[in-house]
This record gives sequence, C-alpha cells and structure tokens, in this order.
Amino acid sequence: MPEAILATERLNRRFGGVRAVRDVSLAVPAGQLRAVIGPNGAGKTTLFNLLTGHLPCHAGRIFFKGVDVTGLPPHSLCRQGLGRTFQITSIFRSATVLENVQLALLAHRGKTWNMLTAASKLLVREAEGLLVMLGLADQAGKLGAALSYGDRRRLEVALALACQPEVLLLDEPTSGMSLSEKPGMVGLIQHIAREKGVTAVLIEHDMDVVFSVADWITVMHQGTVIAEGPPKEIQANARVQEVYLGEDRRA
Repeated sequence: MPEAILATERLNRRFGGVRAVRDVSLAVPAGQLRAVIGPNGAGKTTLFNLLTGHLPCHAGRIFFKGVDVTGLPPHSLCRQGLGRTFQITSIFRSATVLENVQLALLAHRGKTWNMLTAASKLLVREAEGLLVMLGLADQAGKLGAALSYGDRRRLEVALALACQPEVLLLDEPTSGMSLSEKPGMVGLIQHIAREKGVTAVLIEHDMDVVFSVADWITVMHQGTVIAEGPPKEIQANARVQEVYLGEDRRA
C-alpha cells in the first residue's frame, strides 16, 4: 500500500467519562477515496474534529504528509493542505456565491488585509473557475442565504477547495439533499478525487453513496474501529451488518 498522507496512531478523546474516540489508528494513502461509516454516536465527527485541530486529543498522534501535526490549530493545518467541510453548512449567508469563494481564496493567500485594492476585484477568475467546477456558475450573483440546501453544500465544498487541499474531509456531504441532488454530489466527489488528485475522506450515512464512491471503508462503533476494507469486504462483514448495516447488502 502507498505511504499514508494522513495517519493516526492510537488516537483518543474523552468527554467526561465517555471515550468518544478510542485507540483509533488509521492510514489513508494519497489518492484514496475513504469512507468512514458507523451508527450515530460512533465517534466519526469527533475523529474529524481531532484530525483538523478543532478538538485536542487526550492521547495518540496525528501525522500529515509524514509529519507529526498533533496539537496544531485548524488554520495551520489548512495552510498545510488539510481541508474539511462540516455537518452543518458554514457559508457567508449575506455574501454572494462569488464573494464567498473570493473570501476563501483571499483568506488562504493571506490577502484579507490588503487595503489598497477592492476585494471584489481580486481573484475573480479563479473564483469563477471553482464555481464552474461545482456547477454553481449560474448562481454567482445570488446571496448565500438564497441558495437551496444542496447548492449550499456545493458552495461549502467550493470554499474548502479554495484552500487548495491535498486531503479533503467531507462530513456528511449528501446529508439533507434530495434524491435528485445526490447524484450530482457523488459525481463531484469522484471528480475531486479522480481528476483533481485530492485525497478524500468522507463521513456518510447513505450506503448507496458510500458503496458507489469509496475505495476503502473504515467502520466505527462506540469510538473504535471495528472493521476496514474494500466495499465488498465490508458488505460481507457479519459484525458490520450486526452493528450498523442491519441487513445483508450483498443481494
């Protein structure tokens, strides 16, 4: 297996007496599209928060591109190439779609303090390119608050991509989307991973999405990893069916 671009070593996090993440060791190779699945409360989002510096770990280590980054803050990890989206959409609702992406580009490049040039004139072409990729070009002038839920999810992905991540963590990217919107997001995730060369790790509850996009699946339960492997192996795993899938998905 290729060298891991993102890895953890016996990662732990407690909330009072609850061990939300317990001795989690992962290794995500560069270029892989990894899915992290499990029932509610399994520790999936807590794991993402640890990986991206939004929560400190109580034990264990995190490695990014072979370097120990345990304890680094989110902005530092982002500048090194580790991006993410959130379970609850986080966009600038009072700014236009184009302005949202411009602000993300400016922040990543440290140009938010440039007082000599109007921000609206900066990085327009790059922002427009991201909107084309995300299928949002025709929404560029619309306020973030006016977008449909599915388009807000797409915009959040655009904001993450504006930071030029080498690894992108997607927290339930299709959550709340209609059945008609999900195929577009699936295609986008595949495009980001296959054609843009971004390593992607996603938390997802829709198993049709998971089994259609993932190269490798990590299954969590009660804060620990109970299984890992390619989709067909996970589908056939009796323990995974017992605690999460609840049915034989090989049919």
